Amino acid sequence: MSDNLKKLTSKNPKDFEEVAYNLINTPDVALFGQLVEKEDFLFDFVKQNVAQRLEKQCNSSNYLNLLKLLKYYSPSYEDFIISTLVKYADEDLTDKMLEIFTNGTIEEKTYCAKYFSNVKDTLALDLLNKYAFDENNSLSTNCASALSKIGDKTSLNKALQMLDDNDEFTRLDGVKFLVSYGAKNTVNKIIETMKKSSMAENISGEIPYLTDLFELYENNHTDCLYVVNTILNALGEILGLSQVFDFRLYEFLEMLINSKKNSQIAAVLLNAIDKFETLTENDEYLFDETKDTKQEILDIKNLLMNADAGELYNLIDNELKPDSLFVYTALDFTEKENEVRKLISCENPTVVIRALEVLKQLDSLTEDDRQTALKNINDATIKNIVSAI
Repeated sequence: MSDNLKKLTSKNPKDFEEVAYNLINTPDVALFGQLVEKEDFLFDFVKQNVAQRLEKQCNSSNYLNLLKLLKYYSPSYEDFIISTLVKYADEDLTDKMLEIFTNGTIEEKTYCAKYFSNVKDTLALDLLNKYAFDENNSLSTNCASALSKIGDKTSLNKALQMLDDNDEFTRLDGVKFLVSYGAKNTVNKIIETMKKSSMAENISGEIPYLTDLFELYENNHTDCLYVVNTILNALGEILGLSQVFDFRLYEFLEMLINSKKNSQIAAVLLNAIDKFETLTENDEYLFDETKDTKQEILDIKNLLMNADAGELYNLIDNELKPDSLFVYTALDFTEKENEVRKLISCENPTVVIRALEVLKQLDSLTEDDRQTALKNINDATIKNIVSAI
């Protein structure tokens, strides 16, 4: 870390004021690049302090210098840059931003999309729609947000069509757009897409950014519990552990513990108990996490100790049905071999395979079980899997 960067991030006004002044008024693009490069190594409160210090140096005489900083994109400093530009926005600046949006780098385009979330110029619509599904997540997110604020539905309609696409990644891109757009009226359609997707875990982590889990639970208990159960499966693997704060997972699980139980709630709570036991017993999950995230994970684990595991095990077998959204979780925790055996003749080959695996784990798998399973399976690959279990 350079001396100037150390001064900029320090607590001493005598150190950071001069550096902040020079960064904005020179402008010192290289120093700003260093600041962005070190972003992952700085605490959030340090980045917030730096943003405030830089914003304080901006005025009507030097705000155009910020355009040179657009070379380095950072979500931590985006708000101060764009809010300052918007504060002094006029037709000339908007024309400059349109030009940068057209010819600039991905980083510059990302800032520009944010600018047009605030300066709702319809001349930017073609560009916003062009990059609404860009592979750069920050750019596509800013474009979707801007289109929502402007009220343009071109990409919204496209995203809805994408949910029915055969390609899983296309579906996920459609979901991400709808979430960034803030299309709350599409929550049910997104969940239906999730139910038939092999990327359900990825989709589950998007939904709480579109609708609060408590609101979703109030509207549809089963769908909400399915979303939460899938989030639990994804935590630490696909979804970051710090997202438990965004999801308000502690509060939601606390509500379930204190509620009247049924088999679906039992599935979610048993899954949660198992997940947070795994997260806290393996250093690899928590090693790189912040102190706050580690504490939250431990707090959730301790909270779950209040659940009556015996009651939950007595209920969960009611989800051993091929059409249940919680059948795989129930199979993970059941010891009722006769109930499991009923599943091997169902038409869902994935359920059949998992049921056979569970019977094997329970040391109850017979050759008759394999033959029963094979009767309803035509796919050669799946037959080979069944025979190999």
